[in-house]
Amino acid sequence: MIRAASLLGSHDILLVTLDSLRYDVAAAALAAGRTPHLARLLPTGGWERRHAPGSFTYAAHQAFFAGFLPTPAAPGPHPRHFVLRFEGSRTTGPDTALLDGPDIVSGLAACGYHTLCIGGVGFFNKRTPLGCVLPGLFAESHWRPGFGVQARTSTAAQVGLAVARLAELDPDRRLFLFLNVSATHHPTRHYLPGATRESAETQGAALAYADGALAPLFPALARRGPAFCILCADHGSAFGEDGYQGHRLAHPTVWDVPYAEFILEAAQETPWRSA
Repeated sequence: MIRAASLLGSHDILLVTLDSLRYDVAAAALAAGRTPHLARLLPTGGWERRHAPGSFTYAAHQAFFAGFLPTPAAPGPHPRHFVLRFEGSRTTGPDTALLDGPDIVSGLAACGYHTLCIGGVGFFNKRTPLGCVLPGLFAESHWRPGFGVQARTSTAAQVGLAVARLAELDPDRRLFLFLNVSATHHPTRHYLPGATRESAETQGAALAYADGALAPLFPALARRGPAFCILCADHGSAFGEDGYQGHRLAHPTVWDVPYAEFILEAAQETPWRSA
């Protein structure tokens, strides 16, 4: 387990959620060589199968921002990376970063982090009071139609903004960057020519697109210094298994999600840090 407590204040933190991405789809794409950029970043063994804390975007992200990331799919208890001060927690360990506040976003802000959200699906679009709740946790948040589920180049647009903001932010102030990738959320059939319905195959094609579009984010982040990176899905989605469709339901295709964590080392060349 990465010792989050020892990284607090010295490392940027990146949380990328690949919305609705199933574990089996992510694992199959990796094995088939369809996600080469992620393959170079993921730890040995690739994606870890974990259990989502919620069956749809809003519930899962509320849990994430309370410190409850996807749980390892094995008997626990499993110590968490970030916890909020809460009596009786059974998942706080010596390597856990203990934060004060109602959510880890404000907890990290209290530790000096700039908090930046680049939204994707509708729960981040800031068009309604409900769509403002999650992005409202952050000091800085962005959403535009080109980031949403209907935009075929959404991930490239999201990463483009992220890279631009990374270049503009104070490199000496640590950053918590959250990015919700909408491309893997339905509709994904436009990523697979000829597809007429949603399927594991169309979601795999969407992930292959997102893999390439995410690539510029990591060298841009590394130019600021080292970063603790977490990549995961918030939940999965059923494509007809046992008669189920979609999510917000209890089925293994919804609860089993891919998860990965790693330390991104600082880039060798950071010219703006030189005297």
